[in-house]
Amino acid sequence: MQMLLGAVIERFAEKSPMAVAVRSALEYALTPDALDTIFEQIVGERNDRELLFSTCVNLMATVVCRIKPSVHAVYQADERIPVSIAARYARLSRISPEIGRALVRHTMERLEPVIRQMGGTTPNPLPGYRLKILDGNHLAHTQRRLKVLRNVAAGPLPGQTLVVLDPVLGLALDVICCEDGHSQERVMLDSILETVRPFDVWSADRNFCTTALLFGIKARGGFFVIRRHASTLSWERESDWVEHGRTDGGKLSEQTIHLQGTDGAELPVRRIRVTLDHPTEDGDKVLEILTNLPAEVASAAVVAGLYRSRWSVEGLFQVLTVVLKCALNTLGYPPTALFGFCVALACSNVYAAVKGALRRVHGADVVNESVSDYHVALEVSGVREGMAIAVPEETWAAISGWSVRTLADWLVSLATRAKLSRYKKGKRGPKKPKPRRTRFAKSKHIATARLLNGEQT
Repeated sequence: MQMLLGAVIERFAEKSPMAVAVRSALEYALTPDALDTIFEQIVGERNDRELLFSTCVNLMATVVCRIKPSVHAVYQADERIPVSIAARYARLSRISPEIGRALVRHTMERLEPVIRQMGGTTPNPLPGYRLKILDGNHLAHTQRRLKVLRNVAAGPLPGQTLVVLDPVLGLALDVICCEDGHSQERVMLDSILETVRPFDVWSADRNFCTTALLFGIKARGGFFVIRRHASTLSWERESDWVEHGRTDGGKLSEQTIHLQGTDGAELPVRRIRVTLDHPTEDGDKVLEILTNLPAEVASAAVVAGLYRSRWSVEGLFQVLTVVLKCALNTLGYPPTALFGFCVALACSNVYAAVKGALRRVHGADVVNESVSDYHVALEVSGVREGMAIAVPEETWAAISGWSVRTLADWLVSLATRAKLSRYKKGKRGPKKPKPRRTRFAKSKHIATARLLNGEQT
């Protein structure tokens, strides 16, 4: 592969292999021709082709990867853009959420075979089943740059999303976008049901525990591990509780309940109760998890562990927020803000492929516990500008035509060169309660130097 790419890239691969790995995976996943084809399949062929969809993706990726601070900064730095900044903003404000969804799915389809080829998955606790974690994300409120927002006191919300994560691959499989930031997440569940496949195992929090979703997953041959909502389900028949020992953090017990559907149908469901040793941050002392997985496939302890793994989606949102820049508060138009979020998800899939290579070489436990996503991203963004100057675009373009095996071998070879000590994750002790700020309460300011010198107490 080094011979295919050239000696200059080889020098970057020696000094900063993660930067080369990210750029390689990005080039493979976001091929311009493929992106423009996706756009045309959804909206049809356009007469005006001055500003291609692939150019819009590249622009937004430059911002969400924190290489440039804003869309305007990218425009100022790139002399090749053939349209005005006003035309570019106008195009971004009209991008359909379905195009962003197709972009995320495209990167998943391109990179899943690569991760599996190089053995970069994490262990699947249910072999033969595909785990899918569902969670919602409200985009943060934006600045009030739009005319309609300038006299609005409330925080303007540009939209919300439902994200589907495969925790074994670390990939975002799908995203559902809604431009109404005040809408209930459940209104998007019909779009989720359309994607359910046999032997899927869907894990979600109690906000998604609805009769329609549970019966819908079952009807499509899927399974669920979902926390029970106190007021969304009904049943008349239930079995006695049976104790099942302990799991991490609490005692287990189980019963069977027969949920009632809107058409009178019944669905037998295992109701697993975890009596916690310590309450949650919300003060809950008991968790109840519903599943239709057979007991011989997943014991009560396994089901509790599957629900607990739902928090891996929080790790994805952490990457999107801290490592990437998924919420651009300067983008007030909902389609633009949602498109930015989808591009961030696509870039997180690229990073998931790179982490898969690290897991293959250094082991999943070492990577998960020791590697800081933030420090990897910091090095990548720092090296990117110099690499862009030293390596011509056409050199990278060759990667888009590589086979799955060729890219997998290349990413593994780069992961072998990576020195994990450069990306060491900081470990902190338990959080200490914040002290009450009672000193100098009546003063507007206080000089730190005087306090350090003991001149004021």
